[in-house]
Amino acid sequence: MKATRRPSLNWMLGSVHRVFGIGFGSGLAPIAPGTAGTLLAWALFLILNAVLSTTSMFVLLSIGTLYGLWACGQCGHDLGRPDDGSIVWDEIIAFAWILLLIGSNNLWVQVIAFLIFRFFDAAKPWPINRVDQYFKKNWVHQERINPSQIIKHGFGIMIDDLIAAFFTILIVMLGIHWLI
Repeated sequence: MKATRRPSLNWMLGSVHRVFGIGFGSGLAPIAPGTAGTLLAWALFLILNAVLSTTSMFVLLSIGTLYGLWACGQCGHDLGRPDDGSIVWDEIIAFAWILLLIGSNNLWVQVIAFLIFRFFDAAKPWPINRVDQYFKKNWVHQERINPSQIIKHGFGIMIDDLIAAFFTILIVMLGIHWLI
């Protein structure tokens, strides 16, 4: 079994998938790297949403989600852990999907979505915890790994955040519907 390693800026800059997986360095935050990644997602979304159409954002997030399967899986493999806290591309993509799909430019709605998502991501209530535990339990580190295993590992890293995003979207949309 490969020894686990701690990510660093130099390590992250060693490959493109690490730069994305570690969220352009936001995952290196010493406290709450998942929150740092989510805040980065929010900032990037606001910038990109101002210059891209909704269709372009949808395409970009779809590509980012698919690439995330590879980047997160490869980072987990490189670190020797199934879902290291420094891997935050899953939070970045999940929160960007939330912002796109709730379709609200209202700052308070976005703040509420941020808080709900961070709760689901950190607390991992059922069924999120079940899915997260399943993939972590079935993760096996191998020195030589094929691309399908990397993608499977990446799926395991990303799926709990995408489920948290789904529940966040439901709650925010129901809340908006009830308040309007």
